[in-house]
Amino acid sequence: MHISQDILTELNDKSFNPSGMNSVVGLDGFVDKIVTPVDKRHGLKENFDPIETIDSLGTRISAAAGKSANIELFPRFEKLGGNGPIMANAHVSLGLNVRYLGALGHPSIDPVFKDFASQTNAISIADPGITTALEFKDGKLMFGNTSSLEEIDYARILEVAGEGAFIDMLAKAELVSIVNWTMIPKMTSILVEIVDKIMPNLPPIDTRNFFFDLTDPAKRSSQDLLEVLKVISRYQAYAEVTLGLNYNEALQVCETLGINGGDKNEESLCSISTEIRQKLEIACVVVHPTESAACATKDGAWWTEGPFTENPKITTGAGDHFNAGFTSARLCGFSPLTSLALATCTSGYYVRTAQSPSTSQVISLLKESQQNNS
Repeated sequence: MHISQDILTELNDKSFNPSGMNSVVGLDGFVDKIVTPVDKRHGLKENFDPIETIDSLGTRISAAAGKSANIELFPRFEKLGGNGPIMANAHVSLGLNVRYLGALGHPSIDPVFKDFASQTNAISIADPGITTALEFKDGKLMFGNTSSLEEIDYARILEVAGEGAFIDMLAKAELVSIVNWTMIPKMTSILVEIVDKIMPNLPPIDTRNFFFDLTDPAKRSSQDLLEVLKVISRYQAYAEVTLGLNYNEALQVCETLGINGGDKNEESLCSISTEIRQKLEIACVVVHPTESAACATKDGAWWTEGPFTENPKITTGAGDHFNAGFTSARLCGFSPLTSLALATCTSGYYVRTAQSPSTSQVISLLKESQQNNS
């Protein structure tokens, strides 16, 4: 990972310390069951060869057509999941004051979220979904049960949180992150209600930022996607709006907006980010493949490579940690380029350790990556 001198200079001049800033995150919640598909078993417990790639699993499944197959999924562990909880957990580790609103269990909190709910003074409005995540060297497959998320709508939020408390929460937040549009069927209508009924009446603050993450919208229609993008654009009248996209999501948004997609190289990623931002007329668009990241604002476009590792300990949640790192860095006043570098290292630390980092651990990985590249 090459780090420019501009980034190192900015890190010396500014502090990556978002403590005291208020973050509100929602609206999903999942119990993640991390599993490994078994290729050949040689004994008990972990004495087996895993199916290492998605392509290999696909071949195994295709060969079973017209026959049958029995594929063992070896359980690794269970953890809190969902884009919102993982991003909020990362915000907590980075030092933000976080309130969470989402599907953590109702009327009682699911045990996997107990500590998280306490740390974030959480308001739970529905039972969590269930995700079974298969992780491979070349990606991951996530199988979700999302029926409980159908209960989440604007009326339910006000019923459980209280209208005054919900408005107060949004009014005090420097950053509001609303994620996992794809998995929450009524998310678009919730966003419309908030932008129509709440945003015009919030008291002005110096820094009000809204962050949106769509989360793999492939199963939603182009019409649905276009509708929510138009709603997201409306928030720019009341806040600085950032849309975060992984590479596949960026290509889906490009297709919906009539933009030519491109490769994962620097020029293409900067171009995609710029065109999406201009079409939506929002403050910032971020596109982050696994190996690098780019973003565009009204002042230009930037790109950086990340501290890529071929042997991650975990990949589920890597994008959410990237988002947490980027939004936290921007709150601290860092430039888009330095924010991208801090975001890739927030994600990079997480995939290496399966732990959310502190800001000092993020900076240490960034400097270590620079030294290894020297």
